[in-house]
Amino acid sequence: MSTPESAEMELSPSQAEAVIEAADRDVQESAIDEINWLPESVTTINEKFYFDSTTYHTAIPEEIEKHKDGRVILGVDEAGRGPVLGPMVYGIAYCLEDYQEKLKKEYGFADSKVLKEAVRTNLLQLLHDKNHDLYRNVGWATRTMTAKDISNGMLRSLSGPGPYNLNEQAHDTTIQLIKEVLAKGVNLKAIFVDTVGPPASYQAKLKRFFPEIDITVTKKADSLFPIVSAASVAAKVTRDKNLEYFHQNLDLLKGEVLGSGYPSDPNTSRWLNSHVDPVFGWPPGLLRFSWQTAKDSLERAGAAKVTYEDALMKNAGYKDIGDLMGNSKLGLIDALFYGRDCVL
Repeated sequence: MSTPESAEMELSPSQAEAVIEAADRDVQESAIDEINWLPESVTTINEKFYFDSTTYHTAIPEEIEKHKDGRVILGVDEAGRGPVLGPMVYGIAYCLEDYQEKLKKEYGFADSKVLKEAVRTNLLQLLHDKNHDLYRNVGWATRTMTAKDISNGMLRSLSGPGPYNLNEQAHDTTIQLIKEVLAKGVNLKAIFVDTVGPPASYQAKLKRFFPEIDITVTKKADSLFPIVSAASVAAKVTRDKNLEYFHQNLDLLKGEVLGSGYPSDPNTSRWLNSHVDPVFGWPPGLLRFSWQTAKDSLERAGAAKVTYEDALMKNAGYKDIGDLMGNSKLGLIDALFYGRDCVL
């Protein structure tokens, strides 16, 4: 015979079915929340459609604040160096030196490229969770370098400061992120960097900026050092979620199959070639016009040929037209017209 307590626990078939349906709904809603979730490195970007590069920093972790003299290590990695679509994101992560092993052994941090998307996203969510051990121990930051700014730098005029290549942009971004952590008063003692270019010369360059800090620059650092793995996850998830945000909110991209954004991806290539305008190319902001892939797509679309002065300046014997004519006043409008000589 059932006791009152057990009777309260018994459910009719219809009630049991309702409970199961509710549980299924909860699971589905949880999955949807994870898909729609955006990290603060994306949500804190103001004026997203200006496509300006932005930096995000977490607060200094509680455990680092408590142990101000403790040795802190920092890892650096990037995501999105090669794609023609979307930003390149630099990520850093830092923690007390004796906490690093927990990142791999307890939480499974590894090179973000070998982790499944759901695993990467979950790890960054844990770094956001104020009640979680990771939040209390690991600080991180990202610099989202937009396609617009990357291309503007690479295509900078020779008559000005000249092209700002991707390696230089990457180096300067890394140096600035490290400086910003030091400015917070963090007792940084060691830095581990996944290499950009030859490791030895890059390490020497960083050492000139941070002579008191042990610096290791090496290939596969995101596999060798868990703190670099954490930086890799922050960078990769931020880039993916950034691109996802625009995919869902930019009218041009809604419902489109973009692929990964890499030139070798057939879906990306198909989108590029089917949406190119022969005069304007693509709307600015999301696509790297400086990539050869974009230039090739414009040519295939029969885009108008434009000859820029920079291209001519590279040729031997290039001179200003005024010099060629031997007339330094060639660019002047007569004083009778404006009241004084002026250059237009």
